Amino acid sequence: MFTIGAHVSIAKGFKKAAQITVDMGANTFQFFSRNPRGGNAKEFNEKDLKAFQDIRKENNFGKLLAHAPYTMNLAAANDDTYDFAKKIIKEDIKRMDSIGVEYICFHPGSHVGSGVETGIKKIVDGLNQAITGEENITVLLETMSGKGTEIGRNFEEIKAIIDGVEHNEKIGVCMDTCHVFSAGYDIVNDLDGVLEEFDRIIGLERLKTIHLNDSMMPFNNNKDRHAGIGEGEIGMKAILEIVNHPKLKEIPFFLETPYDEDGHAREIEMIKNNI
Repeated sequence: MFTIGAHVSIAKGFKKAAQITVDMGANTFQFFSRNPRGGNAKEFNEKDLKAFQDIRKENNFGKLLAHAPYTMNLAAANDDTYDFAKKIIKEDIKRMDSIGVEYICFHPGSHVGSGVETGIKKIVDGLNQAITGEENITVLLETMSGKGTEIGRNFEEIKAIIDGVEHNEKIGVCMDTCHVFSAGYDIVNDLDGVLEEFDRIIGLERLKTIHLNDSMMPFNNNKDRHAGIGEGEIGMKAILEIVNHPKLKEIPFFLETPYDEDGHAREIEMIKNNI
């Protein structure tokens, strides 16, 4: 089953988010596990969740993706920031798992000058205190563009985190097309080569979701600037090669392009017409 969706707000509840997804012509969606700029977590409403699960089942939704808040930095040098991040990742893995969400992804973090090795150790320690091994949910490390002191700018850094996690059977990867392109992986001219490198270093079985975004910035620019599908430096031809690639086409795709629901609906229709 081809699975595609977009980032949808759950501010008005999961039922509303699911209905928006159906109206967009999608069969999955991504949402923030809590306020993306703060620490507030939304209380679940049982009636809303029941209605959401009914819509999900009736419309044969694919696997869902929660996104941890941007304020969470598991590689932080500051102790308060790091403790806050550990608290959030532990809580949100449990919260998302409790409502049957299959995946939660997060930006690995920025070491802010403490160094990559130190940052990776902090991320590993944060995940080890959060993951029990009994979860159904899979925790996904997102590939990053490499701006500033970001960790996850290359496959080797992602692999180092995975190797350090005790229950790493619960760890996967979310590949962001804008991010990897900006980080210097040539998915436009050598998609097969990039996937072969990913498989050699990490293993394609760990690739669970794809953030399907075009890039406003040129190749290898280390800038995180998403563009609409076919409107950036990656381009429509390469985007369609990604969604149609035999090693990727069964993986859920999630749009994070700078559009509203109508814009995402147009993008989804355009992609579905070319698969």
